[in-house]
Amino acid sequence: MSARFARQMQTAGFKLTLPRQAVLEVLESSDGHLTPAEVLERAQAIYPSLGRATVYRTLELLTNLGVVRPIFLGERGVCLTLAEGGHHHLVCSDCGAVIEFDECAVGELEQELAQRLNFQIRGHLLEFYGLCNQCHD
Repeated sequence: MSARFARQMQTAGFKLTLPRQAVLEVLESSDGHLTPAEVLERAQAIYPSLGRATVYRTLELLTNLGVVRPIFLGERGVCLTLAEGGHHHLVCSDCGAVIEFDECAVGELEQELAQRLNFQIRGHLLEFYGLCNQCHD
């Protein structure tokens, strides 16, 4: 588990309990597209007595601290991803299909904004909306 996330929680006045550690471990080891129910299931494999309410409260806390952010993936609904780094999607406006891609051309823009505005950028979310191959024919 990231020591930085642990420090971030402790600096904000929150204890890093075993249940919270389990949730952080799951989020850090995933591809970043987990629903809260999936986080619960995987975290229970690490900490079997972990309850649903604890997971949801922990996810809310991590969102408020800026460690994770919600993303909306069509029919899957709300999923969670770590707030750091880049996250890129093509989203079909008709069927809701979501295609993740790794290519990112905003690196120069990110550097320019950080420098010009004296802002430490830790991540970004880039989504393009349109029609997928199935829907545009």
